Amino acid sequence: MYAWLCRLRFLQKENFFASVVCGVVLSLSLLCLSGLLPSSALAEDYNREFLVNRDFSGKDLTDSSFTKANMRGSNLSNTNLQGVSFFGANLEDANLESANLSTATLDSARMVGANLKNAILEGAFAFNTKFNNAVIEGADFTDVLLREDMQDILCQTASGTNPTTGRETRETLGC
Repeated sequence: MYAWLCRLRFLQKENFFASVVCGVVLSLSLLCLSGLLPSSALAEDYNREFLVNRDFSGKDLTDSSFTKANMRGSNLSNTNLQGVSFFGANLEDANLESANLSTATLDSARMVGANLKNAILEGAFAFNTKFNNAVIEGADFTDVLLREDMQDILCQTASGTNPTTGRETRETLGC
């Protein structure tokens, strides 16, 4: 009987330790969710929203979704847009200067007249994207999947070197 009681006390100590650990983890999780502790960027869902002339400059919007959103004239300069979906979005005349669009989905997006000066689009998917009259000075198009006709249009105005990656725009487009 004494051995059984000793074993019971040992289990109670283990359970106490496990309870403390679980309590600490739960408390920290609740603090992060409440905004009292800093947390990493949370992906936002802006699908099909009317976001004309909105200011998103300098924000971290990693992995957010703007599928079919109307963002005409919006300011996305100096914004982290890694992994973002702009599928079918209207970004006409949007300011994306120095934005990081690495691995973004830009397919079927309308980026006519957009400012992509010094933007990084490395690994983005932009096969049916319209870039007509876009400013692409210093933009990095490394490994971006483009239609050949759009690549030809972009090569007509491609110039500059991206200040972050050190790559020439014409080279990254394969001009």
